[in-house]
Amino acid sequence: MLKKLSFKGGIHPKDNKNQTSAKTIETLTPPTELIFPLAQHIGAPCTPCVQKGDYVKVGQKIADCEAFVSAPIHSSVSGTVKDFKMYPVSNGSMVESIVIENDFQDTVDESVKPIDYKTVNPDDIPKLVREAGIVGMGGAAFPTHVKLMPPADKKIDTIIVNCSECEPYLTSDYRVMMEAPEEIVTGIMVVLYRFGIENGHIAIEDNKPLAVEKMKEACKNTPITVDVLKTKYPQGGEKQLIYAVTKRKVPLGGLPADAGAIVINTDTCAAIGRKFMYGMPLTRRIVTVVGTPFSKEVNYKVRIGTPIDYIIEQNGGFVAEPKKMIIGGPMMGVAQFRLDMPIIKATSAILAFTEKEAHIPEESACIRCGKCVEQCPMGLMPLYLYDFAKRGDMDACEKYNVDACIECGCCSFGCPAKRNMVQAIRVAKQNVLTEKRKRAQQERNEQGGK
Repeated sequence: MLKKLSFKGGIHPKDNKNQTSAKTIETLTPPTELIFPLAQHIGAPCTPCVQKGDYVKVGQKIADCEAFVSAPIHSSVSGTVKDFKMYPVSNGSMVESIVIENDFQDTVDESVKPIDYKTVNPDDIPKLVREAGIVGMGGAAFPTHVKLMPPADKKIDTIIVNCSECEPYLTSDYRVMMEAPEEIVTGIMVVLYRFGIENGHIAIEDNKPLAVEKMKEACKNTPITVDVLKTKYPQGGEKQLIYAVTKRKVPLGGLPADAGAIVINTDTCAAIGRKFMYGMPLTRRIVTVVGTPFSKEVNYKVRIGTPIDYIIEQNGGFVAEPKKMIIGGPMMGVAQFRLDMPIIKATSAILAFTEKEAHIPEESACIRCGKCVEQCPMGLMPLYLYDFAKRGDMDACEKYNVDACIECGCCSFGCPAKRNMVQAIRVAKQNVLTEKRKRAQQERNEQGGK
């Protein structure tokens, strides 16, 4: 009997995965026009490297940036660059985007060729991962090559693939484990090779027993261990996962590399595998489409750049009026007010809820029960942070480490007073970060003037 690994804090929401977990991934035919926003990741946005009227191929780079924290964008279809326009993305902002008219030929770019990673200099692996445009596909969209280039004083001895998929409703990573385990295994082997180590872990929650067995079979004769995690949210948080697997704590304000570990999302790892197995850069997403308003609940293989309203149309539209639409999971996803934005690298799911399901109860006074403190996976005091945030006391928020909040929503979920703590804390966190940047810039200006 394997011991189930876990961490302190967290909650146990109903996982609601049975709607799509047993259904194989369906490939969605791409539309006539695809939209590629130039900002699809954390870091600097890209600049187009194509012009209007250019013919592009599948896997061809169409935008890039010289900044270290950035990742290039590739066309997911072959066709003609039709226009450059401003389009919305799921965070609500308008982003300059490349519009490509699909010729439905799927002509693949000549640069797309398999690579035997064992013939590559390990120091060149991050460059190849960057050239493939790979970012964190669990939602954060942090450029993966940056993770593979930690500071020289950080000794990496453990690689963890986050296969927990702890958000309710989401099953896209689960289906990748079930249908393409070899891509995940190849991806982690590439990362182990990059660091010259043999300590790989694939961490899966115990509500996915078939995936555990599938990955164990795929990992035979490799230095990779499959770890079974206790089903609990947010088991997929980097710091929580590192503690569960290694019992090491990432210091406050620190990064996983400070604990000697690197954490990579399931489909991110599979994308690395595909880059070396087939030579294909990141051009597709597995997207969970789920919710009672949809006529069909399914996981789709979708070309990046596909408009969300096109996906809904191809899925059969709505059978009930959706009151709320969310991109991502219900705990950390973002509610939407329009559906004409495209699928980008960070899009993991499209969720729809009826008015009854989306009902938000009225807040009442805090009864000081301490549930939010008990459930906070970061050991913070959300009740105080919420009060400070509502009062606009950013100094107190900073003193109580608001920047350590991972915005998981455990505090709001478990609050008997139904206080919307995570929303207020998220705003305060951004305000504190902005003030820190202002102070840092002011210090640099003062030092420059001396």
